[in-house]
Amino acid sequence: MNSGTKPERCAWVPPDDALYIAYHDDEWGRPVYDDRVLFEFLVLEGAQAGLSWRTVLGRRDGYRAAFADFDPSVVASYGEDDVARIVADPGVIRHEQKIRSAISNAACFLQLAAEHGSYATWLWGWVDGTPLVHRPATVEDIPAQTELSQAISRDLKRRGFRFVGPTIMYAYLQAVGVVDDHTATCFRSSAADGVPS
Repeated sequence: MNSGTKPERCAWVPPDDALYIAYHDDEWGRPVYDDRVLFEFLVLEGAQAGLSWRTVLGRRDGYRAAFADFDPSVVASYGEDDVARIVADPGVIRHEQKIRSAISNAACFLQLAAEHGSYATWLWGWVDGTPLVHRPATVEDIPAQTELSQAISRDLKRRGFRFVGPTIMYAYLQAVGVVDDHTATCFRSSAADGVPS
Protein backbone atom coordinates (compact mmCIF):
# COMPACT_ATOMS: atom_id res chain seq x y z
CA MET A 1 0.00 0.00 0.00
CA ASN A 2 1.50 3.31 -1.03
CA SER A 3 1.83 5.98 1.62
CA GLY A 4 -0.79 8.66 1.25
CA THR A 5 -3.38 6.36 -0.32
CA LYS A 6 -6.34 5.05 1.60
CA PRO A 7 -6.56 1.27 1.80
CA GLU A 8 -9.63 -0.41 0.39
CA ARG A 9 -11.64 -2.09 3.12
CA CYS A 10 -14.67 -4.33 3.34
CA ALA A 11 -17.71 -2.28 2.35
CA TRP A 12 -19.35 -2.61 5.77
CA VAL A 13 -16.70 -0.33 7.29
CA PRO A 14 -17.76 3.35 7.39
CA PRO A 15 -14.87 5.35 5.91
CA ASP A 16 -15.05 8.08 8.57
CA ASP A 17 -15.53 5.92 11.70
CA ALA A 18 -12.16 5.51 13.43
CA LEU A 19 -13.49 2.95 15.93
CA TYR A 20 -14.94 0.75 13.21
CA ILE A 21 -11.81 1.12 11.07
CA ALA A 22 -9.54 0.07 13.94
CA TYR A 23 -11.75 -2.93 14.69
CA HIS A 24 -11.75 -4.03 11.05
CA ASP A 25 -8.05 -3.45 10.50
CA ASP A 26 -6.70 -4.85 13.77
CA GLU A 27 -9.15 -7.48 14.99
CA TRP A 28 -11.88 -8.75 12.66
CA GLY A 29 -10.91 -12.03 11.04
CA ARG A 30 -7.65 -12.43 12.95
CA PRO A 31 -7.33 -15.77 14.78
CA VAL A 32 -7.86 -15.55 18.54
CA TYR A 33 -6.62 -18.33 20.85
CA ASP A 34 -6.90 -16.55 24.21
CA ASP A 35 -9.85 -17.80 26.25
CA ARG A 36 -10.45 -14.42 27.86
CA VAL A 37 -10.72 -12.70 24.48
CA LEU A 38 -12.89 -15.52 23.15
CA PHE A 39 -15.22 -15.00 26.11
CA GLU A 40 -15.22 -11.25 25.50
CA PHE A 41 -16.48 -11.70 21.96
CA LEU A 42 -19.05 -14.25 23.11
CA VAL A 43 -20.48 -11.63 25.48
CA LEU A 44 -20.30 -8.82 22.93
CA GLU A 45 -21.84 -10.80 20.07
CA GLY A 46 -24.69 -11.85 22.34
CA ALA A 47 -25.20 -8.24 23.39
CA GLN A 48 -25.31 -7.18 19.74
CA ALA A 49 -28.35 -9.33 18.90
CA GLY A 50 -30.95 -7.03 17.33
CA LEU A 51 -28.63 -4.02 17.43
CA SER A 52 -25.78 -2.63 15.34
CA TRP A 53 -22.22 -3.75 15.97
CA ARG A 54 -21.26 -0.07 16.21
CA THR A 55 -23.54 0.22 19.25
CA VAL A 56 -21.60 -2.58 20.94
CA LEU A 57 -18.17 -1.28 19.95
CA GLY A 58 -19.02 2.09 21.45
CA ARG A 59 -19.70 0.43 24.80
CA ARG A 60 -16.82 -2.02 24.81
CA ASP A 61 -14.93 -0.21 27.58
CA GLY A 62 -18.12 -0.15 29.63
CA TYR A 63 -18.45 -3.90 29.21
CA ARG A 64 -14.86 -4.43 30.25
CA ALA A 65 -15.50 -2.51 33.46
CA ALA A 66 -18.86 -4.15 34.19
CA PHE A 67 -17.69 -7.69 33.43
CA ALA A 68 -14.30 -7.76 35.19
CA ASP A 69 -12.30 -7.39 31.97
CA PHE A 70 -14.16 -10.46 30.71
CA ASP A 71 -12.67 -12.86 33.24
CA PRO A 72 -15.17 -15.74 33.05
CA SER A 73 -14.23 -17.06 36.50
CA VAL A 74 -15.23 -13.72 38.05
CA VAL A 75 -18.33 -13.23 35.89
CA ALA A 76 -19.58 -16.73 36.68
CA SER A 77 -19.68 -15.78 40.37
CA TYR A 78 -21.92 -12.75 39.82
CA GLY A 79 -25.18 -12.69 41.78
CA GLU A 80 -28.32 -10.58 41.87
CA ASP A 81 -26.52 -7.50 43.18
CA ASP A 82 -24.23 -7.65 40.16
CA VAL A 83 -27.17 -8.05 37.79
CA ALA A 84 -28.79 -4.96 39.32
CA ARG A 85 -25.50 -3.04 39.11
CA ILE A 86 -24.99 -3.86 35.43
CA VAL A 87 -28.62 -3.25 34.46
CA ALA A 88 -28.25 0.26 35.91
CA ASP A 89 -24.93 0.89 34.13
CA PRO A 90 -25.23 3.29 31.15
CA GLY A 91 -21.89 1.99 29.88
CA VAL A 92 -23.48 -1.24 28.68
CA ILE A 93 -26.59 -2.30 26.80
CA ARG A 94 -29.02 -2.56 29.69
CA HIS A 95 -30.93 -5.62 28.53
CA GLU A 96 -31.47 -7.80 31.58
CA GLN A 97 -31.75 -11.12 29.75
CA LYS A 98 -28.55 -10.47 27.81
CA ILE A 99 -26.78 -9.55 31.03
CA ARG A 100 -28.03 -12.66 32.78
CA SER A 101 -27.03 -14.79 29.80
CA ALA A 102 -23.49 -13.39 29.92
CA ILE A 103 -23.26 -14.49 33.55
CA SER A 104 -24.72 -17.95 33.02
CA ASN A 105 -22.66 -18.36 29.85
CA ALA A 106 -19.51 -17.70 31.89
CA ALA A 107 -20.24 -20.78 33.99
CA CYS A 108 -20.91 -22.83 30.87
CA PHE A 109 -17.73 -21.45 29.31
CA LEU A 110 -15.65 -22.58 32.30
CA GLN A 111 -17.23 -26.03 32.23
CA LEU A 112 -16.53 -26.43 28.52
CA ALA A 113 -12.95 -25.22 29.00
CA ALA A 114 -12.43 -27.70 31.83
CA GLU A 115 -13.65 -30.56 29.63
CA HIS A 116 -11.31 -29.72 26.75
CA GLY A 117 -8.32 -28.13 28.45
CA SER A 118 -9.35 -24.72 27.16
CA TYR A 119 -12.30 -23.20 25.38
CA ALA A 120 -9.96 -22.34 22.49
CA THR A 121 -9.10 -26.01 22.05
CA TRP A 122 -12.78 -26.86 21.74
CA LEU A 123 -13.56 -23.97 19.38
CA TRP A 124 -10.61 -24.46 17.04
CA GLY A 125 -11.23 -28.20 17.00
CA TRP A 126 -14.24 -27.52 14.78
CA VAL A 127 -11.88 -26.45 11.97
CA ASP A 128 -8.87 -28.65 12.82
CA GLY A 129 -7.04 -25.56 14.02
CA THR A 130 -7.02 -23.88 10.61
CA PRO A 131 -9.07 -20.75 9.83
CA LEU A 132 -11.63 -21.07 7.05
CA VAL A 133 -10.53 -18.44 4.56
CA HIS A 134 -13.15 -17.16 2.15
CA ARG A 135 -12.64 -14.32 -0.27
CA PRO A 136 -16.17 -13.15 -1.09
CA ALA A 137 -16.39 -10.74 -4.01
CA THR A 138 -18.75 -8.43 -2.09
CA VAL A 139 -20.25 -8.24 1.39
CA GLU A 140 -23.52 -9.43 -0.15
CA ASP A 141 -21.80 -12.76 -0.80
CA ILE A 142 -21.16 -13.32 2.91
CA PRO A 143 -23.77 -15.64 4.45
CA ALA A 144 -25.66 -14.84 7.64
CA GLN A 145 -25.05 -18.37 8.90
CA THR A 146 -23.49 -21.62 7.75
CA GLU A 147 -23.64 -25.32 8.57
CA LEU A 148 -20.64 -24.78 10.86
CA SER A 149 -22.29 -21.95 12.80
CA GLN A 150 -25.47 -24.01 13.05
CA ALA A 151 -23.57 -27.00 14.45
CA ILE A 152 -21.64 -24.88 16.95
CA SER A 153 -24.85 -23.13 17.98
CA ARG A 154 -26.56 -26.47 18.61
CA ASP A 155 -23.65 -27.72 20.69
CA LEU A 156 -23.48 -24.56 22.78
CA LYS A 157 -27.22 -24.58 23.39
CA ARG A 158 -26.99 -28.22 24.45
CA ARG A 159 -24.39 -27.13 26.99
CA GLY A 160 -26.71 -24.42 28.39
CA PHE A 161 -25.39 -21.34 26.58
CA ARG A 162 -27.87 -18.61 25.61
CA PHE A 163 -27.85 -15.92 22.91
CA VAL A 164 -25.78 -18.23 20.72
CA GLY A 165 -28.05 -18.70 17.69
CA PRO A 166 -26.46 -19.64 14.34
CA THR A 167 -26.41 -16.07 13.01
CA ILE A 168 -24.82 -14.76 16.20
CA MET A 169 -22.32 -17.60 16.07
CA TYR A 170 -21.36 -16.90 12.48
CA ALA A 171 -20.62 -13.29 13.39
CA TYR A 172 -18.64 -14.64 16.34
CA LEU A 173 -16.60 -16.98 14.15
CA GLN A 174 -15.78 -14.05 11.87
CA ALA A 175 -14.83 -11.82 14.80
CA VAL A 176 -12.37 -14.32 16.31
CA GLY A 177 -10.86 -15.42 13.01
CA VAL A 178 -12.15 -18.97 12.84
CA VAL A 179 -13.65 -17.67 9.61
CA ASP A 180 -11.89 -15.00 7.53
CA ASP A 181 -14.46 -13.22 5.37
CA HIS A 182 -12.50 -10.16 4.29
CA THR A 183 -13.66 -9.41 0.76
CA ALA A 184 -11.29 -10.04 -2.13
CA THR A 185 -10.51 -6.37 -2.68
CA CYS A 186 -9.95 -5.56 1.00
CA PHE A 187 -6.35 -4.76 1.93
CA ARG A 188 -6.64 -7.09 4.93
CA SER A 189 -7.31 -10.07 2.67
CA SER A 190 -4.07 -9.41 0.80
CA ALA A 191 -2.16 -9.03 4.06
CA ALA A 192 -3.69 -12.22 5.46
CA ASP A 193 -2.86 -14.10 2.28
CA GLY A 194 0.76 -13.03 2.49
CA VAL A 195 0.68 -10.39 -0.21
CA PRO A 196 2.61 -7.23 0.75
CA SER A 197 0.22 -4.35 1.36
